[in-house]
Amino acid sequence: MLFASGQIGLDPATGQLVPGDITAQTKRVFENIKAVLAEAGLDMTHVVKTTVYLKSMSDFAAMNEIYATFLAPAGTVPPARSTVAVAGLPKDALVEIEVLAKDSATA
Repeated sequence: MLFASGQIGLDPATGQLVPGDITAQTKRVFENIKAVLAEAGLDMTHVVKTTVYLKSMSDFAAMNEIYATFLAPAGTVPPARSTVAVAGLPKDALVEIEVLAKDSATA
């Protein structure tokens, strides 16, 4: 099992939050998550649970469109998810996502 701490839209090259809206930040978050999973020999298909923290629930639909491309492509069942609105996130990010992944080879 991999318990990954929340990821925000930090550019790994600069350590700064990517510029842009919820779409840009959500894409960067998932690229960061993919990198964390790859280091553990896993990929997005191993994700079994996510928690999404949004600065504003009005961003849910835009975030969800990007979420679906990474975790719920056509014909797949997405992992369980909780989504909550929060008062603030590190670096004033718009979204933070944490994942729980399980290696399918383990019981």
